[in-house]
Amino acid sequence: MPNPLVPQGFLNRVRGAVTVTDIPALNVTASFLGKDAISMRPDSAATDIIPTLTGTVGSQVPYQQITITMHLLRTQGLAASYQNRFASDTSLGEVVITPDASTFGNYTVLNAYLVNFNELTINGMDAGYVVTISGYLITNDKMWG
Repeated sequence: MPNPLVPQGFLNRVRGAVTVTDIPALNVTASFLGKDAISMRPDSAATDIIPTLTGTVGSQVPYQQITITMHLLRTQGLAASYQNRFASDTSLGEVVITPDASTFGNYTVLNAYLVNFNELTINGMDAGYVVTISGYLITNDKMWG
């Protein structure tokens, strides 16, 4: 039977952050974010599973493509900085994601680019400016030797 006394831990809403290593002016902390804050999702598998006649074979992949979504506030200058960056140069380089749980380490996303921004609702009732970034994480680093 599981131990009911195991501490469940906690999440820190203001811990999550996005750090653009080479462009500190684009760093994002909690004060610049809407309620949905930051999300990160894999867009590819870390291992490809290849069917065989009697089972499967795993083929480990050295990287995993990642999409980062940031819910910035259009009412702050940082959102305008991102909009200007879309117009001038979508390359970001290395981006570090700090999660909201201290039990997880940071994620270093390499070769990151601005990909898209969501529809802007200009009705005086939505302060959101949603930015999408794409890059990749190193996976299966033991396969190199």
